[in-house]
Amino acid sequence: MHKTLKLAVTLGLASAAVAATASADTLSVVKQRGELICGTNTALPGFAEIRPDGSWAGFQIDFCRAVAAAVLGDPQKARMRPLSAKERFTALQSGEVDLLTMNATWTMGRDTTLGARFVGVNFYDGQGFLVRREDHIAEKKDLDGMTVCVGGGTTGERNLNEAGVRFFRLLSVVGPAGYKEERF
Repeated sequence: MHKTLKLAVTLGLASAAVAATASADTLSVVKQRGELICGTNTALPGFAEIRPDGSWAGFQIDFCRAVAAAVLGDPQKARMRPLSAKERFTALQSGEVDLLTMNATWTMGRDTTLGARFVGVNFYDGQGFLVRREDHIAEKKDLDGMTVCVGGGTTGERNLNEAGVRFFRLLSVVGPAGYKEERF
């Protein structure tokens, strides 16, 4: 199987930089191509976003450009490839992208199943609930029976579903594009 250089800089719940099996093969491909292809978010202000004029901005974008400058001598030789949370690791594993610069939580499953090696944390955050004051939500049990919106295919979704099994009698989880799951 063709080994590829797979780096991922991650943001999100306990985010970390990820590197899968590094290989001179992908480095050679990137140098030969003369372009570094980075998988990234499109609408995460401060981290990765497309501005109204079509240009890219944010920490994830700057990181990708810094790698392009180090590898190819020019930060403008970085090309951004928009990816969803569900697409990101498949794109990295398949070689569709050379570098993944988007949010992904450091988990043992990603270390083992995906073959990723996390190389360093670049952003810490946590997971919480944003609720309306008038709903009088003070603790997790007050969410019982509520609808919660979460990004599909994320560790946040998994955490919420696992918490739902333990803490809620009925929790309706809603994500993008009509995704809905009821947990009892």
